[in-house]
Amino acid sequence: MRRSVLLAGLLLALGCRSGDGTNEGLDGSATGTPDADASRPDGANEGGIGGDGPAASRFSFFVTSLVALRSLSGNTNGFGGDLRFGKPTGLEGADEICRQIAERSAPGNGKTWHAFLSVAVGPAGTPVQAIDRIGPGPWYDRRGRLLAQTKAVVGSGTLRPTGADPAIINDLPNEDGVPNHNPDGTAVDNHHFMTGSSATGTLHTTGATATCQDWTTTVGSAGRPRCGFSWPRSAGGTQPNGAHWISGIDEAGCAAAISITGTGGAPPGATGVGSGGGYGGIYCFALTP
Repeated sequence: MRRSVLLAGLLLALGCRSGDGTNEGLDGSATGTPDADASRPDGANEGGIGGDGPAASRFSFFVTSLVALRSLSGNTNGFGGDLRFGKPTGLEGADEICRQIAERSAPGNGKTWHAFLSVAVGPAGTPVQAIDRIGPGPWYDRRGRLLAQTKAVVGSGTLRPTGADPAIINDLPNEDGVPNHNPDGTAVDNHHFMTGSSATGTLHTTGATATCQDWTTTVGSAGRPRCGFSWPRSAGGTQPNGAHWISGIDEAGCAAAISITGTGGAPPGATGVGSGGGYGGIYCFALTP
């Protein structure tokens, strides 16, 4: 009897665990930190970067998911080639798109995010190179897996980032750390990601045709955005025209469009950013790891 009384007192003093995984105080209110939220693909807490642990604190790279772009653009076809998002320029708007998506995934992360995009005419009237916008590195995905250790690795021209975690190297993950080739349990053809850049992260061509007029237009005929492959098309990832993560193909045009069912290429007359296997997604890098 005495042992039972002592045990009951101890439980009351420490607080019991409730069914939802939170610590309950004597009045039944939550006093501790919630368990990892099973609804998140990485099991991370929704409560902010401090509660998400080391993986989330290093979160510094992702590919933008179709779900996120549809939500921010208010358009089922996404943004297309116009990424201004209420800002004066395409680069500024794309950076804000990255920031807002990162904040949704890791609230309170407080990092500065830049889109990996080149433009023909930047604020100083000269080209801006994507590789010069991303900081020194390293960069990790939402689950703390390494993408690249240094800026030199990103701009090396290799088909895939040297030294990247094997779990993500051939299927770069979205903002929730989910392999983007299979974002909801069904494999889709969505690997074209806009960069406007060469394999080394510099402007792909002279002029703004490879950047949809520096990411300001959805006119289909205004350009053919240069895209990389977030996962390699070719067997084994050995063909540069179907494997390079930064620069592998010119999409059909700048119109907002989605194509995530494999068709062997853009259909005749296509004018959209997603005509051949994508939805106008972009790569996002934090300036600090």
